[in-house]
Amino acid sequence: MATVAVLVGSLRKESFNRKMATALIALQGPSLQAEIVEIGQLPLYNQDGDDLGDPPKAWTEFRERVKAFDAALWVTPEYNRSVPGVLKNAIDVGSRPYGKSVWAGKPCAVVSVSPGAIGGFGANQHLRQSFVFLDMPCMQQPEAYIGGAAALFDARGQLNSDATREFARKFMQSFAGWVERNGKHPTRA
Repeated sequence: MATVAVLVGSLRKESFNRKMATALIALQGPSLQAEIVEIGQLPLYNQDGDDLGDPPKAWTEFRERVKAFDAALWVTPEYNRSVPGVLKNAIDVGSRPYGKSVWAGKPCAVVSVSPGAIGGFGANQHLRQSFVFLDMPCMQQPEAYIGGAAALFDARGQLNSDATREFARKFMQSFAGWVERNGKHPTRA
């Protein structure tokens, strides 16, 4: 079984992205064990912390936690046609110090969720640019740009759209295959 760090790019209590991340985890299937890794507590990355040998405890704990996972699933809104600052900060914290990135080699996928019609396309694509440098093989298909998010969840935060639920199930099935083919988890010889 492969372990998956789920990183949510929205800190809002009623975040559509957190709701989608929870739905994706519920649909993960038997070959994945996914869990949300919180990123809101991370101080902004400043290289001085690493250069002086005194990184904040939250950075060290985050790096150790992420290092233990086999793969990553990014679930993000779009802020100003790009990635939310909190998610970019998590990328930066995990990728440093240089040469010790916790992201390197981890297969990943990205789901962007937005109330708008284009489903966070800009954030989704910007994340993919970072994955190239981070050496994270990113699942290309199916792409997941989920628009109209305000109408997709009931009062309990559960998906109320059968079509979206089925898409999410197929996405997670594809992601499980991607992780199996590209991961370094214990089931691979």
